[in-house]
Amino acid sequence: MAFNEHVRQMAEIKFPAYGSLYFADIQIESALKQPYTPGYVIGPNCTTTYWDCNVGRIRYYGFTEPNRGPWVDLAAYHCGLVDAGLSRLPPNSATLDERPSHHGSVEGHIRLLDLGRNIGSELIKLPQIQNAAEDPTIITGFIGWQSSSNEPAFMYAYSVPGFATPILAVSSEDDIESSEGRRARVNSELCCQAFDAGMKGLVPTLRAARALDDDLIRFFLHCHRTWEDGAVVFRDGIFEILKYWEHLGLAKPCPYPLPTDEELRVHQDAKENHEATLSLKEQVMSVLHTPPDGWVPTDCWDATKEAHDNAFNLLLQTIQSDRSSSEQELRLHWPFDIPTSNSPHLSLI
Repeated sequence: MAFNEHVRQMAEIKFPAYGSLYFADIQIESALKQPYTPGYVIGPNCTTTYWDCNVGRIRYYGFTEPNRGPWVDLAAYHCGLVDAGLSRLPPNSATLDERPSHHGSVEGHIRLLDLGRNIGSELIKLPQIQNAAEDPTIITGFIGWQSSSNEPAFMYAYSVPGFATPILAVSSEDDIESSEGRRARVNSELCCQAFDAGMKGLVPTLRAARALDDDLIRFFLHCHRTWEDGAVVFRDGIFEILKYWEHLGLAKPCPYPLPTDEELRVHQDAKENHEATLSLKEQVMSVLHTPPDGWVPTDCWDATKEAHDNAFNLLLQTIQSDRSSSEQELRLHWPFDIPTSNSPHLSLI
Protein backbone atom coordinates (compact mmCIF):
# COMPACT_ATOMS: atom_id res chain seq x y z
CA MET A 1 0.00 0.00 0.00
CA ALA A 2 3.00 2.33 0.42
CA PHE A 3 3.46 2.30 -3.36
CA ASN A 4 -0.22 3.10 -3.88
CA GLU A 5 0.07 6.05 -1.52
CA HIS A 6 2.94 7.48 -3.57
CA VAL A 7 0.87 7.07 -6.73
CA ARG A 8 -2.05 8.82 -5.02
CA GLN A 9 0.14 11.80 -4.19
CA MET A 10 1.44 12.01 -7.75
CA ALA A 11 -2.05 11.70 -9.20
CA GLU A 12 -3.19 14.73 -7.19
CA ILE A 13 -0.57 16.99 -8.76
CA LYS A 14 -2.15 19.47 -11.14
CA PHE A 15 -0.35 20.55 -14.30
CA PRO A 16 -1.01 23.41 -16.73
CA ALA A 17 -0.54 21.12 -19.75
CA TYR A 18 0.26 17.62 -20.93
CA GLY A 19 3.97 17.09 -21.51
CA SER A 20 7.13 16.57 -19.50
CA LEU A 21 8.70 18.44 -16.61
CA TYR A 22 11.78 20.56 -17.32
CA PHE A 23 13.94 23.08 -15.48
CA ALA A 24 12.78 26.58 -16.37
CA ASP A 25 16.15 27.49 -17.92
CA ILE A 26 16.04 24.61 -20.43
CA GLN A 27 17.34 25.80 -23.81
CA ILE A 28 14.22 25.34 -25.92
CA GLU A 29 11.88 27.75 -27.66
CA SER A 30 9.83 29.82 -25.24
CA ALA A 31 6.67 28.79 -27.13
CA LEU A 32 7.36 25.19 -26.01
CA LYS A 33 7.32 26.12 -22.32
CA GLN A 34 4.24 26.21 -20.13
CA PRO A 35 5.00 27.88 -16.76
CA TYR A 36 4.48 25.53 -13.82
CA THR A 37 6.09 26.31 -10.47
CA PRO A 38 9.14 28.52 -9.80
CA GLY A 39 12.13 26.89 -11.47
CA TYR A 40 10.10 24.43 -13.58
CA VAL A 41 8.08 24.37 -16.79
CA ILE A 42 6.05 21.83 -18.74
CA GLY A 43 7.66 21.22 -22.14
CA PRO A 44 7.52 18.68 -24.99
CA ASN A 45 6.70 15.09 -24.09
CA CYS A 46 10.00 13.21 -23.75
CA THR A 47 8.74 9.65 -24.32
CA THR A 48 9.63 7.58 -27.37
CA THR A 49 6.06 7.92 -28.67
CA TYR A 50 7.03 11.27 -30.16
CA TRP A 51 10.75 10.97 -30.95
CA ASP A 52 12.82 9.19 -33.57
CA CYS A 53 14.97 7.22 -31.14
CA ASN A 54 13.91 3.58 -31.48
CA VAL A 55 15.83 1.13 -33.65
CA GLY A 56 13.79 0.16 -36.68
CA ARG A 57 11.04 2.69 -35.95
CA ILE A 58 11.87 5.61 -38.19
CA ARG A 59 10.00 8.93 -38.18
CA TYR A 60 9.54 10.43 -41.64
CA TYR A 61 7.35 13.51 -41.05
CA GLY A 62 6.25 13.42 -44.68
CA PHE A 63 2.58 13.93 -43.78
CA THR A 64 2.82 16.08 -40.65
CA GLU A 65 5.18 18.29 -38.68
CA PRO A 66 6.63 17.13 -35.33
CA ASN A 67 4.01 17.61 -32.61
CA ARG A 68 5.46 16.75 -29.21
CA GLY A 69 3.59 19.21 -27.03
CA PRO A 70 3.10 20.64 -24.57
CA TRP A 71 -0.65 20.39 -25.08
CA VAL A 72 -2.96 22.57 -23.01
CA ASP A 73 -6.09 20.42 -23.37
CA LEU A 74 -7.34 16.99 -24.43
CA ALA A 75 -8.12 18.13 -27.97
CA ALA A 76 -4.53 19.22 -28.55
CA TYR A 77 -3.22 16.08 -26.83
CA HIS A 78 -5.27 13.84 -29.11
CA CYS A 79 -4.02 15.71 -32.18
CA GLY A 80 -0.50 15.00 -30.94
CA LEU A 81 -1.26 11.27 -30.86
CA VAL A 82 -2.65 11.31 -34.40
CA ASP A 83 0.33 13.32 -35.64
CA ALA A 84 2.65 10.80 -33.99
CA GLY A 85 0.89 8.11 -36.01
CA LEU A 86 1.26 10.09 -39.23
CA SER A 87 4.95 10.72 -38.52
CA ARG A 88 5.63 6.98 -38.78
CA LEU A 89 4.22 6.65 -42.28
CA PRO A 90 6.93 6.38 -44.94
CA PRO A 91 6.67 8.48 -48.10
CA ASN A 92 5.03 6.75 -51.05
CA SER A 93 8.30 6.79 -52.97
CA ALA A 94 10.19 4.95 -50.25
CA THR A 95 11.29 1.35 -50.68
CA LEU A 96 9.28 -0.49 -48.03
CA ASP A 97 9.85 -3.83 -46.41
CA GLU A 98 7.25 -6.30 -47.55
CA ARG A 99 4.38 -6.49 -45.09
CA PRO A 100 1.30 -8.70 -44.84
CA SER A 101 -1.69 -7.45 -46.81
CA HIS A 102 -3.70 -6.84 -43.63
CA HIS A 103 -1.14 -4.25 -42.53
CA GLY A 104 -2.62 -1.66 -44.90
CA SER A 105 -1.22 0.83 -47.41
CA VAL A 106 0.18 4.24 -46.59
CA GLU A 107 -2.86 5.86 -48.17
CA GLY A 108 -5.15 3.63 -46.14
CA HIS A 109 -3.41 4.62 -42.91
CA ILE A 110 -3.73 8.32 -43.77
CA ARG A 111 -7.48 7.97 -44.34
CA LEU A 112 -7.86 5.96 -41.14
CA LEU A 113 -5.94 8.49 -39.03
CA ASP A 114 -7.87 11.40 -40.52
CA LEU A 115 -11.11 9.64 -39.55
CA GLY A 116 -9.64 8.91 -36.14
CA ARG A 117 -8.81 12.59 -35.65
CA ASN A 118 -12.45 13.53 -36.34
CA ILE A 119 -13.91 10.79 -34.14
CA GLY A 120 -11.48 11.58 -31.35
CA SER A 121 -12.67 15.19 -31.31
CA GLU A 122 -16.12 13.82 -30.43
CA LEU A 123 -14.90 11.28 -27.87
CA ILE A 124 -13.00 13.81 -25.77
CA LYS A 125 -16.28 15.65 -25.14
CA LEU A 126 -17.62 12.69 -23.17
CA PRO A 127 -17.82 13.44 -19.42
CA GLN A 128 -16.11 10.17 -18.57
CA ILE A 129 -13.12 11.13 -20.72
CA GLN A 130 -12.63 14.55 -19.19
CA ASN A 131 -9.99 14.55 -16.44
CA ALA A 132 -11.21 17.65 -14.66
CA ALA A 133 -14.89 18.37 -15.13
CA GLU A 134 -14.85 21.91 -13.69
CA ASP A 135 -11.89 23.17 -15.71
CA PRO A 136 -10.58 20.89 -18.45
CA THR A 137 -7.48 23.05 -18.92
CA ILE A 138 -6.22 22.16 -15.45
CA ILE A 139 -5.31 18.53 -15.75
CA THR A 140 -5.37 16.01 -12.96
CA GLY A 141 -2.22 14.29 -14.13
CA PHE A 142 -0.97 10.81 -13.53
CA ILE A 143 2.79 10.37 -13.64
CA GLY A 144 3.91 6.97 -14.87
CA TRP A 145 6.60 5.10 -12.94
CA GLN A 146 8.50 4.54 -16.18
CA SER A 147 8.59 8.11 -17.51
CA SER A 148 8.58 11.71 -16.39
CA SER A 149 5.65 12.76 -18.56
CA ASN A 150 2.13 13.57 -17.42
CA GLU A 151 -0.69 12.30 -19.59
CA PRO A 152 -4.43 11.61 -19.27
CA ALA A 153 -5.23 8.90 -16.76
CA PHE A 154 -6.89 6.70 -19.39
CA MET A 155 -3.50 6.25 -21.08
CA TYR A 156 -2.43 4.34 -17.95
CA ALA A 157 -5.62 2.34 -17.48
CA TYR A 158 -3.92 -0.96 -18.38
CA SER A 159 -0.51 -0.14 -16.90
CA VAL A 160 0.67 -2.32 -14.04
CA PRO A 161 4.14 -2.26 -12.42
CA GLY A 162 6.22 -5.41 -12.68
CA PHE A 163 5.73 -6.52 -9.07
CA ALA A 164 1.94 -6.46 -9.52
CA THR A 165 1.90 -8.43 -12.77
CA PRO A 166 0.46 -11.92 -12.18
CA ILE A 167 2.53 -14.95 -13.14
CA LEU A 168 0.61 -17.31 -15.42
CA ALA A 169 0.10 -20.85 -14.22
CA VAL A 170 1.71 -23.75 -16.06
CA SER A 171 -0.68 -24.62 -18.88
CA SER A 172 0.89 -27.75 -20.31
CA GLU A 173 -0.07 -31.11 -18.83
CA ASP A 174 3.51 -32.24 -19.43
CA ASP A 175 4.90 -29.53 -17.13
CA ILE A 176 4.52 -29.85 -13.38
CA GLU A 177 4.59 -26.61 -11.42
CA SER A 178 7.21 -26.66 -8.65
CA SER A 179 6.33 -25.62 -5.11
CA GLU A 180 8.59 -22.60 -5.52
CA GLY A 181 6.87 -21.63 -8.76
CA ARG A 182 3.45 -22.06 -7.19
CA ARG A 183 4.46 -19.87 -4.24
CA ALA A 184 5.76 -17.16 -6.60
CA ARG A 185 2.54 -17.27 -8.60
CA VAL A 186 0.36 -16.96 -5.48
CA ASN A 187 2.48 -14.04 -4.22
CA SER A 188 2.18 -12.29 -7.58
CA GLU A 189 -1.61 -12.70 -7.51
CA LEU A 190 -1.75 -11.19 -4.00
CA CYS A 191 0.39 -8.23 -5.12
CA CYS A 192 -1.86 -7.75 -8.14
CA GLN A 193 -5.00 -7.75 -6.00
CA ALA A 194 -3.50 -5.38 -3.42
CA PHE A 195 -2.33 -2.97 -6.14
CA ASP A 196 -5.71 -3.01 -7.87
CA ALA A 197 -7.61 -2.42 -4.62
CA GLY A 198 -5.26 0.39 -3.66
CA MET A 199 -5.65 2.11 -7.01
CA LYS A 200 -9.44 1.92 -6.85
CA GLY A 201 -9.51 3.31 -3.32
CA LEU A 202 -6.79 5.94 -3.43
CA VAL A 203 -6.59 7.19 -7.03
CA PRO A 204 -10.03 8.31 -8.27
CA THR A 205 -8.74 9.41 -11.68
CA LEU A 206 -7.30 5.98 -12.37
CA ARG A 207 -10.39 4.27 -11.01
CA ALA A 208 -12.49 6.29 -13.46
CA ALA A 209 -10.07 5.46 -16.28
CA ARG A 210 -10.30 1.75 -15.60
CA ALA A 211 -14.08 1.99 -15.64
CA LEU A 212 -14.06 3.35 -19.20
CA ASP A 213 -15.32 1.24 -22.05
CA ASP A 214 -12.47 -0.85 -23.47
CA ASP A 215 -13.16 0.46 -26.98
CA LEU A 216 -12.57 4.04 -25.82
CA ILE A 217 -9.27 3.15 -24.19
CA ARG A 218 -8.09 1.12 -27.18
CA PHE A 219 -8.92 4.01 -29.50
CA PHE A 220 -6.45 6.34 -27.78
CA LEU A 221 -3.84 3.68 -27.12
CA HIS A 222 -3.62 2.60 -30.77
CA CYS A 223 -4.18 5.75 -32.82
CA HIS A 224 -0.45 6.56 -32.84
CA ARG A 225 0.61 2.96 -33.52
CA THR A 226 -1.22 2.10 -36.74
CA TRP A 227 1.95 1.63 -38.81
CA GLU A 228 3.50 -0.51 -36.09
CA ASP A 229 0.44 -2.59 -35.18
CA GLY A 230 -1.23 -2.61 -38.58
CA ALA A 231 -4.33 -0.72 -39.69
CA VAL A 232 -6.66 -3.55 -38.66
CA VAL A 233 -6.26 -2.89 -34.91
CA PHE A 234 -7.24 0.78 -35.02
CA ARG A 235 -9.91 0.15 -37.66
CA ASP A 236 -11.48 -2.49 -35.42
CA GLY A 237 -11.70 0.06 -32.59
CA ILE A 238 -13.28 2.65 -34.87
CA PHE A 239 -15.88 0.17 -36.15
CA GLU A 240 -16.84 -0.71 -32.58
CA ILE A 241 -17.22 2.96 -31.65
CA LEU A 242 -19.38 3.63 -34.71
CA LYS A 243 -21.50 0.57 -33.89
CA TYR A 244 -22.19 1.74 -30.33
CA TRP A 245 -22.08 5.48 -31.02
CA GLU A 246 -25.33 6.39 -29.27
CA HIS A 247 -24.80 3.83 -26.50
CA LEU A 248 -21.54 5.60 -25.61
CA GLY A 249 -23.43 8.85 -25.14
CA LEU A 250 -22.17 10.58 -28.27
CA ALA A 251 -24.20 13.14 -30.22
CA LYS A 252 -27.08 11.71 -32.22
CA PRO A 253 -27.18 10.74 -34.99
CA CYS A 254 -23.73 9.35 -35.75
CA PRO A 255 -22.22 11.67 -38.40
CA TYR A 256 -20.10 8.90 -39.90
CA PRO A 257 -21.47 6.06 -42.06
CA LEU A 258 -21.38 2.56 -40.66
CA PRO A 259 -19.20 0.09 -42.59
CA THR A 260 -20.96 -1.88 -45.32
CA ASP A 261 -21.30 -5.65 -45.21
CA GLU A 262 -18.48 -5.95 -47.74
CA GLU A 263 -16.21 -3.68 -45.68
CA LEU A 264 -16.97 -5.74 -42.59
CA ARG A 265 -16.19 -8.97 -44.46
CA VAL A 266 -12.83 -7.63 -45.69
CA HIS A 267 -12.06 -6.31 -42.21
CA GLN A 268 -12.91 -9.64 -40.57
CA ASP A 269 -10.57 -11.47 -42.94
CA ALA A 270 -7.81 -8.98 -42.18
CA LYS A 271 -8.50 -9.28 -38.44
CA GLU A 272 -8.19 -13.07 -38.56
CA ASN A 273 -4.90 -12.80 -40.47
CA HIS A 274 -3.64 -10.26 -37.96
CA GLU A 275 -4.55 -12.50 -35.02
CA ALA A 276 -2.79 -15.42 -36.71
CA THR A 277 0.33 -13.25 -37.04
CA LEU A 278 0.15 -12.31 -33.34
CA SER A 279 -0.29 -15.96 -32.39
CA LEU A 280 2.78 -16.92 -34.41
CA LYS A 281 4.80 -14.17 -32.76
CA GLU A 282 3.76 -15.29 -29.27
CA GLN A 283 4.75 -18.87 -30.04
CA VAL A 284 8.15 -17.82 -31.40
CA MET A 285 8.74 -15.55 -28.39
CA SER A 286 7.89 -18.46 -26.10
CA VAL A 287 10.34 -20.77 -27.84
CA LEU A 288 13.15 -18.21 -27.90
CA HIS A 289 12.40 -16.64 -24.49
CA THR A 290 12.59 -13.16 -26.00
CA PRO A 291 10.48 -10.00 -25.47
CA PRO A 292 8.31 -8.60 -28.29
CA ASP A 293 11.07 -6.33 -29.60
CA GLY A 294 13.45 -9.29 -30.03
CA TRP A 295 16.37 -8.03 -27.95
CA VAL A 296 18.68 -10.83 -26.80
CA PRO A 297 21.42 -10.71 -24.12
CA THR A 298 24.92 -11.12 -25.55
CA ASP A 299 25.64 -14.33 -23.64
CA CYS A 300 22.49 -15.95 -25.10
CA TRP A 301 22.92 -14.74 -28.68
CA ASP A 302 24.44 -17.81 -30.31
CA ALA A 303 21.99 -20.26 -28.75
CA THR A 304 18.99 -17.99 -29.44
CA LYS A 305 20.03 -17.37 -33.04
CA GLU A 306 20.43 -21.11 -33.65
CA ALA A 307 17.06 -21.89 -32.03
CA HIS A 308 15.45 -19.13 -34.06
CA ASP A 309 16.81 -20.37 -37.40
CA ASN A 310 15.86 -23.95 -36.55
CA ALA A 311 12.30 -22.89 -35.67
CA PHE A 312 11.92 -21.01 -38.94
CA ASN A 313 13.32 -23.84 -41.06
CA LEU A 314 11.20 -26.44 -39.26
CA LEU A 315 7.99 -24.47 -39.86
CA LEU A 316 9.03 -23.84 -43.47
CA GLN A 317 9.48 -27.58 -44.03
CA THR A 318 6.08 -28.21 -42.45
CA ILE A 319 4.12 -25.79 -44.64
CA GLN A 320 5.97 -26.98 -47.75
CA SER A 321 5.10 -30.56 -46.86
CA ASP A 322 1.38 -30.02 -46.23
CA ARG A 323 1.09 -27.10 -48.68
CA SER A 324 -0.85 -25.10 -46.09
CA SER A 325 0.97 -21.91 -47.04
CA SER A 326 3.95 -20.60 -49.00
CA GLU A 327 7.47 -19.57 -48.08
CA GLN A 328 6.65 -16.01 -49.10
CA GLU A 329 3.66 -15.90 -46.74
CA LEU A 330 5.76 -17.30 -43.89
CA ARG A 331 8.42 -14.67 -44.45
CA LEU A 332 5.80 -11.92 -44.47
CA HIS A 333 4.34 -13.06 -41.12
CA TRP A 334 7.57 -14.11 -39.36
CA PRO A 335 8.14 -11.68 -36.45
CA PHE A 336 11.95 -11.58 -36.31
CA ASP A 337 14.97 -11.87 -38.59
CA ILE A 338 14.79 -14.75 -40.98
CA PRO A 339 18.03 -16.56 -41.84
CA THR A 340 18.51 -14.61 -45.10
CA SER A 341 17.39 -11.22 -43.75
CA ASN A 342 19.45 -8.30 -42.51
CA SER A 343 16.63 -6.60 -40.63
CA PRO A 344 17.35 -5.52 -37.03
CA HIS A 345 14.40 -7.16 -35.27
CA LEU A 346 16.46 -9.81 -33.45
CA SER A 347 19.28 -7.83 -31.88
CA LEU A 348 22.06 -8.06 -29.36
CA ILE A 349 22.00 -6.13 -26.10
